Amino acid sequence: MTSQISILLVEDHTIVRGGLAAIIGFEADMKVVGEASDGVEAVEMARRLKPDVIIMDLLMPRMDGIEAMAHIRAEDPDAHILVLTSFGDTDKMLQAVKAGAQGYILKNAPPEELLNAIRDVSRGAISFQPAIAHQIIDGLSKSERVDTQEEPLTARETEVLVMIANGLSNDDIAEKLTISKRTVNVHINNIMGKLHLANRAQAAIYAVRKGLITVF
Repeated sequence: MTSQISILLVEDHTIVRGGLAAIIGFEADMKVVGEASDGVEAVEMARRLKPDVIIMDLLMPRMDGIEAMAHIRAEDPDAHILVLTSFGDTDKMLQAVKAGAQGYILKNAPPEELLNAIRDVSRGAISFQPAIAHQIIDGLSKSERVDTQEEPLTARETEVLVMIANGLSNDDIAEKLTISKRTVNVHINNIMGKLHLANRAQAAIYAVRKGLITVF
C-alpha cells in the first residue's frame, strides 16, 4: 500500500474547512493531518507537522496566506503549497506565485480538480487551472521584466525547463532523461540561478512567456 499524502488545511471558515476535510477523507491516498484557521497557526503547524501539501486560503485573520507562505517557504523551501481561494484577481495570483505557491485553484472548481491538484503538487509538479495560468501570463506581460541579465541555458537545461513547465516532478524528469535525481536538481538550480527565478511556478511561467510551451 502506498503512503498517504499528508495535508494541512489552512482556512478560516470552519464550514469550508470541514467540507474540504470531508472531500479529502473519501480519498484512500490522502489524509488531513492538521487544520489551521489563520496564517499564524499555519506557520506553526507547517513547522511541526511537515505535511506533504499545504492547502492555503489567502484572506485570513492575524496573518494572510501570502505572508504565511513566505514564512513557511523561508523555513522550508521545499514546502508544497496549493492556494485554494475565491480570489480570481491577477494581483493576488502574482503575489501567490512569487510567495512560492505551486498551484492555484478557485473554490468554485469541481472537487476532482482540487484532488488532482493536490496529487500534482504533492509530487513536486505545478498545478494551475488553464484560465488562471493565462491570467498570470497576461499579468506578467504588463508588469516590469527582470530578465535583461539572463544567462543562456544549455540545451539540456532548456529541456528540463520545458519538463518543469509541463508539470513533471523531479522524479519524472530523472526517469525520462535517464539521469539521477541529483543531476536533475543540479540542472534546476542552474536554471533558477541563470534566469533569476525563485521557484518552479515562476520557471513554468517563464517558459510560457518565452514560447517554449503554450499552456501549463
